[in-house]
Amino acid sequence: MNTSLIIDGNAIMHRAFHAIPPFKTRSGIPTNILYGFFSMLHKVTNDFKPTYLTVCFDTPAPTFRNKLFDKYQAQRPKIDNNFIIQIPTIKSALDQGQIFHIEKDGFEADDVIGTTAKIAAKNNIRTLILSGDKDLLQLVNDNIMVIAPQLGLSNLALMDSPAVIKKLGITPGQISDFKALMGDPADNYSGAKGIGPKTAALLISQFQTIENLFNHLDEIKDKTRQIIIDCKKSIFLAKQLAQIKTDIDIEYDIKKTLFTGFNDSLKKYLLEFEMFGLVNRIYPNTKKSTISKKPVKTQTDQISLF
Repeated sequence: MNTSLIIDGNAIMHRAFHAIPPFKTRSGIPTNILYGFFSMLHKVTNDFKPTYLTVCFDTPAPTFRNKLFDKYQAQRPKIDNNFIIQIPTIKSALDQGQIFHIEKDGFEADDVIGTTAKIAAKNNIRTLILSGDKDLLQLVNDNIMVIAPQLGLSNLALMDSPAVIKKLGITPGQISDFKALMGDPADNYSGAKGIGPKTAALLISQFQTIENLFNHLDEIKDKTRQIIIDCKKSIFLAKQLAQIKTDIDIEYDIKKTLFTGFNDSLKKYLLEFEMFGLVNRIYPNTKKSTISKKPVKTQTDQISLF
């Protein structure tokens, strides 16, 4: 079976930015995201041998979630300028490598991932999603799995449905209902205040969905029932915020995402940013004469930092 690998671009950029030291070129251009991003991309493409490759990104534009809840993600700190200025570099590198990337104003990368993954699955293509974002576990099914980076880049957990159930105590399809009760402090929204993860998992396991839970309130203990009744509005809003869309309107032809390896244009681009060690890993047959400079001391192989 062919495999489509979908990369959560923003999640991997953030992981690289915080895991890799602040590499810079000799002229002072920040490169730690570029280094970390393509280190990880090389690792997963080498391990999973995808037929198709797509990188999905957020955009700066407000999303439909911001319209539903104006305080959505409002508590998040301003993104570091050294992060922001590397985003165009990443996208330019993908363009040089003829690696397909996509984004959609009004939606998060999660929604673009959900839609592209569904398209691939409909075409009977096994889909792997690389992301440390647990929200994406709700997409897992018989054809879709999530590759979740662990403590190190070499330690990747492949999350299928049984793995999700073992980890969370609920099925992938119940994650948005679980978050409806739990809320998500990382995204700045609450659900049923006073209900913890254990109780939330038990309730969703018993009643399957939030809607069915409200149809059986008489079966719930008094204290918990009153919390749910008092927080009804927040619970249903939280579910809307938590659900990843899988049907947004995007131009996505999976044939255009065919991946045949990393090309020479990308190698040249990486060398312009003094990615000498990285180029040696991605292109092991590169002649030494084509690499005219040694990497600066801080740009040693930092792959273990993932």
